[in-house]
Amino acid sequence: MDYLSLQNGSDIRGVAMEGVAGQNVNLTEQACRDIARGFALWLISRLKKDALRVAIGRDSRLTGPMLAVWIGEALAAEGVAVTDMGMASTPAMFMTTVTEGFLFDASVMITASHLPFNRNGFKFFTGNGGLEKQDIKAILTLAASDAHTGLPAAFVTSGSFMPKYAEILIRKVQEATGLARPLEGLRIVVDAGNGAGGFYAAEVLEPLGADTTGSRFLDPDGTFPNHIPNPENEEAMAAITEAVVQNKADLGIIFDTDVDRAGAVLSDGSELNRNRIIAMMAAILLKEHPGTTIVTDSITSTGLAAFIAAHGGVHHRFKRGYRNVINESIRLNAEGHDSQLAMETSGHGAMKENYFLDDGAYLVTRLLIELSNARREGTTLQSLIADLKEPVESREFRMNLLLPDFQAYGSDILEQLHVYAAAQTGWTLAPDNYEGVRVNLDADHGNGWFLLRMSLHDPLMPLNIESDCAGGVKTIARELFPFLAQFDKLDTTALAEYNR
Repeated sequence: MDYLSLQNGSDIRGVAMEGVAGQNVNLTEQACRDIARGFALWLISRLKKDALRVAIGRDSRLTGPMLAVWIGEALAAEGVAVTDMGMASTPAMFMTTVTEGFLFDASVMITASHLPFNRNGFKFFTGNGGLEKQDIKAILTLAASDAHTGLPAAFVTSGSFMPKYAEILIRKVQEATGLARPLEGLRIVVDAGNGAGGFYAAEVLEPLGADTTGSRFLDPDGTFPNHIPNPENEEAMAAITEAVVQNKADLGIIFDTDVDRAGAVLSDGSELNRNRIIAMMAAILLKEHPGTTIVTDSITSTGLAAFIAAHGGVHHRFKRGYRNVINESIRLNAEGHDSQLAMETSGHGAMKENYFLDDGAYLVTRLLIELSNARREGTTLQSLIADLKEPVESREFRMNLLLPDFQAYGSDILEQLHVYAAAQTGWTLAPDNYEGVRVNLDADHGNGWFLLRMSLHDPLMPLNIESDCAGGVKTIARELFPFLAQFDKLDTTALAEYNR
């Protein structure tokens, strides 16, 4: 098969088991073993050493144990010493490469994030961070070759890292607060969605003194029987909100499947996700690093930009894709512009102080520090974002591109829209825009903005619209629809139905 078809940006993802009609398994045993061989070859060429040690871990997916055996055996066959860490989080697997007492040359996380139960895949790390798109392409190209390392076979052994990872997070809170049990008297509930994040309740929160009564879906279950483990999912956020309200909790925490993303719910039942969680983290970091630049993805609101500026920071709105956002923040730092936070509205958040690792558990740990400090100071987490202006309305439309050469067709739409928007009364092209076409509209034309862009991987064009007035999204959608409707290979059905 074409192994390059398994590439999903800087990850590898595929169908690992039957169970969904029309989706045939392509992450086969042979594919997994070849990918492991390709990774071994890539590592040796990149690190310039033969005696390699690699840690592997997995989330709660049903196919995880099987894939761990295949990739572990194949790496060992190529002379790589493998330690299987069992159930783990994606950020923890990176930390195996930089933590004293472990210091693996590389690590592999077996996960497909929030995708359905039949999917799985791989994320790869070295001590320098996650691999880039070009690295994944090189590994898959090597996987399709007949090359081998020629090294004597090594062994697969069992290990454990999650207790050490939990200890790192506990120590972070204790050192920042100066207290051994700073969460004593606080009730904090966790919804892990039956992914890999259930450890956080018993192994981090409870040792810090928190009462975790009311936490739900902590047990790993790769069928995900309760809801999708995804902070962007409405059902998932409703579940953690319900847990907070029912248990009168001081904070609710929700993770995605492999814990590289997180969301939260405050004590008043208000959701802390998307623009709100970026604002919260920006407010925390701007107190410690005045003037720092906050890098976000392209669909953040104008209210967030105003909030960051009002708190003395610089908002740098970049492209969608967590690696894009992280790499842009790293680039700015390299050029001498301090950037402490790179964060997507999806919940991917990476901090300069934490290896620019998108780590949902670390993100939440930073919230715990602030929660403890706020209680001592007689304030609340809510007060940190009290001045965040949020849109009255927001909506996303996902429009399929109905032809094979969708990239060229979509690019043409964007080029024509750029010209069209510049000529419209009440429309203003947003400055410093790095993705798609973003347009601000005045009070007579919907009082908001829209962004039309290409999807990172799929043949579709997402359209995001926000407005600061009731009915504004529909006004903007109606103004934009005649332009989009002229492209017969762009499926505008959802937009047309909304405009009726």
